[in-house]
Amino acid sequence: MENTRVKGLTIAALGVLFILPDALLVKITSVEPVVFLFWRGLLLATSFLLISAARYRSRLAQEVRKCGRKGIYCAVAFSLSTLGFVMGMKNTAAGNVLVILNMAPMIAALIAWLVWKETLPWRTWVVIIVCVAGATLMAISEWGRGDPIGLIMAGVAATALATNLNVARSKPEADMSVMLMFGASLVAVVAALLGGAVLPSTRDLLFIALLCLVFLPVSSIMIQIGPRYIPAAEVSLMLLMETVFGALLVWIFLGEVPPEMSFVGGAIIFTALAIHGWLEVRRYRKAKRLQFELGGGARGRG
Repeated sequence: MENTRVKGLTIAALGVLFILPDALLVKITSVEPVVFLFWRGLLLATSFLLISAARYRSRLAQEVRKCGRKGIYCAVAFSLSTLGFVMGMKNTAAGNVLVILNMAPMIAALIAWLVWKETLPWRTWVVIIVCVAGATLMAISEWGRGDPIGLIMAGVAATALATNLNVARSKPEADMSVMLMFGASLVAVVAALLGGAVLPSTRDLLFIALLCLVFLPVSSIMIQIGPRYIPAAEVSLMLLMETVFGALLVWIFLGEVPPEMSFVGGAIIFTALAIHGWLEVRRYRKAKRLQFELGGGARGRG
């Protein structure tokens, strides 16, 4: 059990590591959000298809069928979270979007408790509350500015992300990451209907391709696989690291200095997650040592 938890936390952490350049590469591009969404969806769908085909080869269709109706929901939820995030950023201040998105771990935990009766250890609840508080401090400088529709779309993104991970968690025998290609395709179709099927400049297309052919596919698949091993709330909790290091990359490469409160909030998130990870590894090592001692004792008596 502890081995499974550590595996899940490691997969989710690696997924977040690959998503860190997301905010930076989005800011570097100068295309309209709907154009960005179209190419993001199209290139991600291609990447997901190639990765899934390489992983499962002739068994890909079988893996897709194994996901069933829950897989369809995960695909739709993935597209909604993507659309909600980008449209939220377009219609309101980034701080507003981040405050609401950072509620995803709380939403995921509540959904798991209400629908699937899954409870979290008290220590995980403490980490969630502390991290949400830290993330709110990071975004509070921009809170209150922008169109209310942006708040609604951010709420859609947070809820879609939380429910997607919970649904994936409810069927661990199926690899829901194979459904991401359908979710990304849906994003591309919606963006195309809104006029996004426009060829951007070579410079912008290169940055979008770098993001959607390298970083995001690996990240999205790992994050989607994470709930097979740990609760959805803990997977979405790891995503808060993007808030910290994503802002740091934008500061380093684009010179956008975060507000003072962002440093305080980022330090809180990083510290809480580092302690959480250290405790989980410690628990895993303790369990392995106990298992070894019990096994050795049994052989000694034999």
